[in-house]
Amino acid sequence: MTAAVPQRSLSDVQSWDAAGYAKNARFVATLAGEIVSWLDPKPGERILDLGCGDGALTEELVRSGATVVGIDPAADLLAAARARGLDVRHGDARALPFSAEFDAVFSNAVLHWVPEAEQAAASIRRALKPSGRFVAEFGGHGNVAAIVTALRAAVRIHGGDELLAAPWYYPTDTEYRALLEAEGFKVERIGLYPRPTPLPTGVEGWLRTFRKPFFDQYPPETRDTVLATIIGLLRPVLADQSGRWSADYV
Repeated sequence: MTAAVPQRSLSDVQSWDAAGYAKNARFVATLAGEIVSWLDPKPGERILDLGCGDGALTEELVRSGATVVGIDPAADLLAAARARGLDVRHGDARALPFSAEFDAVFSNAVLHWVPEAEQAAASIRRALKPSGRFVAEFGGHGNVAAIVTALRAAVRIHGGDELLAAPWYYPTDTEYRALLEAEGFKVERIGLYPRPTPLPTGVEGWLRTFRKPFFDQYPPETRDTVLATIIGLLRPVLADQSGRWSADYV
């Protein structure tokens, strides 16, 4: 007998808190200027912001004069986006409820959360008009390698689910080009870009925001010990002599 492995909900590997995200991860939207310039949104275009989060970047797209629909699976972030007056909806990148509707699909720092990349690419292709374009930035091969190694080491030391240590999808540009072309896209520009990124609230803020489910698997009395293990492993690699932290983004 053959049994299918159930597809995990995105909430199984990550949960979001709008206030924590705004405090510890606002740099994600702030650093998106170059990818927005690749999108080059025009007045009157209909654009899907895939993984809109709390809407900080969606607002920028709206200011271009485009009609923007945001979609995200996180209820708390969607509530924050709606508070900005944005048109945002609950949805999953793997099964977008649109057909030939958008001039462009835009996504920033989202698709590395979706390991079912073929499903996501096919879903994005269906959402686009025949002449539409897909512009995205997300973690590539080697992204946060030091952080991933430290999280996995913590699992070896303290036990736990290694998938929660590193649930991400980080392809090479060659892999992702082939995947897109298999779905019918013509790839005009793609690449891997190393980008060491300062962390305004340190690596602890990053870990608490982006790996909350990892720490939630441990008893409350153990979490600080696990966190201290990870920070101790990362300090020689990602913190400078003044104690300023950065992440090894690609």
